[in-house]
Amino acid sequence: MINIYKKEDLAPMKSSCELARNVLKYIESYVEVGVTTEELNSLCHDFITKHRAIPATLNYKGYPKSICTSVNDVVCHGIPGKYKLRNGDILNIDVTVNLDGWFGDTSRTYIVGKTSKLAENLVEITKKALEVGIKAVKPYGCFEDIGRAIQHYVESNGFSVVRDFCGHGIGRELHEDPQILHYGDESPYATTTQILPGMFFTIEPMVNAGSHKIKILRDGWTAVTVDGSLSAQFEHTIAVTEDEVLVLTIVD
Repeated sequence: MINIYKKEDLAPMKSSCELARNVLKYIESYVEVGVTTEELNSLCHDFITKHRAIPATLNYKGYPKSICTSVNDVVCHGIPGKYKLRNGDILNIDVTVNLDGWFGDTSRTYIVGKTSKLAENLVEITKKALEVGIKAVKPYGCFEDIGRAIQHYVESNGFSVVRDFCGHGIGRELHEDPQILHYGDESPYATTTQILPGMFFTIEPMVNAGSHKIKILRDGWTAVTVDGSLSAQFEHTIAVTEDEVLVLTIVD
């Protein structure tokens, strides 16, 4: 069931999303050569809890950390640990907070030091792919338009869109219906879901430099590209009203 939220629900949702985006602003200055992903996790955890919120990923279905840190060929759900960032790495940090029972979810990919032209291009195209997807959101429009727009943009720039993960409804729960695909589903079982005022959801394309295919490592969480190619991701939480589309997690 897809939740349709009331107008008064927008204010607390905005507050949660504002905190999530502020975590990414705060941690940016710490993303540098030599820092461990565990150190970044601890900094984000402390920032979130000091602002009266809960790191939503901590212990979620057994996930052991407060953020996800996905480096280079890690597509998503990378677990913070002893890895020290190196010059040229790209790092996605995915943050979800629970503030007063409302969930805000966002992520971005950082470049560590000076990286390759390929990595720079991948990060830029992924960021723009999210923007393209957001522009496809219209009150009373169709969720399928988002995936088609993202896929067309990404593939026209020589990259591929991951199919194994998707955006999702969000609000009082971290993951709600509907699922928001980042590619055009051409299967005979594809469903068309209308975008209605009162919906909160994420758009979070994962883009690979090589094949779109992924595999899950033995830890049960870390998703990596099958061919070892680089992967990047950006994510925003969106609110739809009768008159407009609001991006609640934009970093100023």
